[in-house]
Amino acid sequence: MSLHISSAGFTLVGHSRIRSVASEREGSATVKRVEDKVNLGASGLKVTTLGIGAWSWGDTTYWNNFDWNDRKEKAARDAFNASIDGGVTFFDTAEVYGSGLALGAVNSEVLLERFIKERKEKDPDVEIAVATKFAALPWRFGRQSVLSALKDSLCRLGLDSVDLYQLHWSVLLRPPGVWGNEGYIDGLGDAVEKGLVKAVGVSNYSEKRLREAFEKLKKRGIPLASNQVNYSLIYRAPEEKGVKAACDELGITLIAYSPIAQAGVLTGKYTPDKPPSGPRSRIYTPEFLTRLQPLLNRIAEIGKKYDKTSTQVSLNWLITQGNVVPIPGAKTAEQAEEFRGALGWRLSDDEVAELRSSASEIGPVVGFPVENL
Repeated sequence: MSLHISSAGFTLVGHSRIRSVASEREGSATVKRVEDKVNLGASGLKVTTLGIGAWSWGDTTYWNNFDWNDRKEKAARDAFNASIDGGVTFFDTAEVYGSGLALGAVNSEVLLERFIKERKEKDPDVEIAVATKFAALPWRFGRQSVLSALKDSLCRLGLDSVDLYQLHWSVLLRPPGVWGNEGYIDGLGDAVEKGLVKAVGVSNYSEKRLREAFEKLKKRGIPLASNQVNYSLIYRAPEEKGVKAACDELGITLIAYSPIAQAGVLTGKYTPDKPPSGPRSRIYTPEFLTRLQPLLNRIAEIGKKYDKTSTQVSLNWLITQGNVVPIPGAKTAEQAEEFRGALGWRLSDDEVAELRSSASEIGPVVGFPVENL
């Protein structure tokens, strides 16, 4: 399953349509039927327009109220199957997901392997695209560490190759130019040439770091397929810091994690009187939720026009930006089914602009320091 690229290089493109777009009248709104799959950057890898993030699966540090059990695993399994049943077959995980000090933590890659194996026993022909990530842990040095970690991930996933392999926060864990950051990019290239991955990407890379990684891989004739960053209607640092523009210029797909805000704040389920619990409560405070309410009200109003939920409107807003694949986290089948409703239609240009303008009045949301490097 190696990636073949001509010696002449590759053509930089944004999202290319795999299916044609048609329109039909639905109530008072024009609904556009959009493509089911898009190219991930210039890599040739095609994934569904929306994916599912598996950050919370098995985790007992940031998610799940410090507890993981059989009931939660069943719910995650149901979310996985509901996603596939709805046509969403792109799943994003990482070797460090599913970590935690509390009893019961299960590696997210291990859970995904279980779910894929069970699904393929019932449906051998199902096509599932898997993305995972390399963590620049302090004891890892250079390009060989990338290949070693990848092989460990493949073992946990039960795969011979992975569709997308990404560098995960490398400059957050060690300064640029120290202990092998550049070697990690070489490791990504090696993984492609050895046929262990179909495409490679990075995560949480600033514009500067993104361009450096792109050029280094380009010299080997390998496209940088993606940059996975925190991006939502209320967290638009990728726009403000040039990352989104650079992705569009270079033909790199922006994969948006936390697309409805980490606690699902854009779903409307939290209020100033009922904020999220745990670590997320320090970001989405009652004061912030009070400022957010007018935007949430407008999202809900627009949703009624299209017979869509606030979650679906917020995800669709990202999709309309172009060259963006949102990966909301699904803990239950109901959530996965709702996410699918973000596809097959489009907000109008005026609605997209209005929501951006309203969100700009709320004030900044805390992000990761790595985005400034």
